[in-house]
Amino acid sequence: MPKFAYVALAPNGVQATGVQDAPTIAAARMALVQQSLRVQKIEPKKSWTQIELTPKRIKPADLMHFSRQMSAFLRAGIPILDAIQVLGEENDKPAVRRVLAAVSEDLRSGRTLSEAIDRHPSDFPDWYRGILRSAELTGRLDDVLDQLSQYIERDVEARRKIKAAMTYPAVVFVMAIGTIVILSVFVLPKFEDFFSSLDAQLPVTTRILLATTRFLGDWWWLVVAVLGAVVLGGWAATLTRTGRYTWHAFLLRIPVVGEAIRYSKVERFTRMLASMVSAGVPLPRALEVATSSLNHLVFERALNGVRHAMLRGGGLAQPIAATRLFPGVAAQMIRVGEDTGTLDSQLEVAATFYERELDYKIKKVTTIIEPVVIIVMGGLVGFVAIALVSAMYGIFRTANLG
Repeated sequence: MPKFAYVALAPNGVQATGVQDAPTIAAARMALVQQSLRVQKIEPKKSWTQIELTPKRIKPADLMHFSRQMSAFLRAGIPILDAIQVLGEENDKPAVRRVLAAVSEDLRSGRTLSEAIDRHPSDFPDWYRGILRSAELTGRLDDVLDQLSQYIERDVEARRKIKAAMTYPAVVFVMAIGTIVILSVFVLPKFEDFFSSLDAQLPVTTRILLATTRFLGDWWWLVVAVLGAVVLGGWAATLTRTGRYTWHAFLLRIPVVGEAIRYSKVERFTRMLASMVSAGVPLPRALEVATSSLNHLVFERALNGVRHAMLRGGGLAQPIAATRLFPGVAAQMIRVGEDTGTLDSQLEVAATFYERELDYKIKKVTTIIEPVVIIVMGGLVGFVAIALVSAMYGIFRTANLG
């Protein structure tokens, strides 16, 4: 029989913990209530032999489907608790079922949806929780959930396009490296042995390649150690706020790639801010949540300054233009929205515009990356081929001289 770990309050106010055997979580809760225990938390208990092979966190695509389905259920008049229970029971992802079961328990205990979701920060991003919190206050939870599903869908699609575009260069890179390793490790040494038996000297290109492969074979541990130290040092640096800021600023300065990153942040910010403003969220709060959703310290620092300037009465368009992170078109659209009282629609127009621009930038990046990878890998493979041909030519020349 399944076991459920619980935390509850006894009649005397003392906290009690333990494990309850029951066929379902509802039956376990009922059994504890019959023992005069006030359940605070209850969840399935797993033994040490149970191994979770599936992801433990909710993926963005699952979050998109959850938001869309919740929006449809709420518009149909289905109570939030019933909707959460149905979605949890019918979902085939263990991570989603686990989280929604916990959310259901919190809703039963009197918490609101935003409060229940706030207890799962690793599954629901900060911006998502912030928007839900504001949506509950405005009473437009169904509309906001639908907008969130559309936003996440665009984000997921953008990530899919980037991954698809990088697949071909990655495959070319792996195949080229594999070819070089096979030729260098298994083919060239045969030529070296043959030339040694003829008491002849290998061509220069062949000797360079053999010296390189010997070095990597003898000192591979040093190469791995140096690369590991560089990677570990870079990772450790990004754990600090200064290191992350430096890394984010460096990425923005990379030609073409930096521009694509910049456009992606502008698109996300305008889209998020448009959704929140149209949902009735106060602009300072909307700006705060939209800024935190970017996960980019350069943008976050600049937009925090924009928020402070706005609170001092400086408006939104002028401080945003002063950051020099937003293109002039975006700042102009925001200015028109402020002047005409249509900020949400202007932000949506800007988001759509930069979504298309981002698609173009992604294609441009991949268009540049593909030939660069092919040229570099072709150069390496060509060098190996020259080394092989030179060795073969040396063999024929030695044989003719002999």
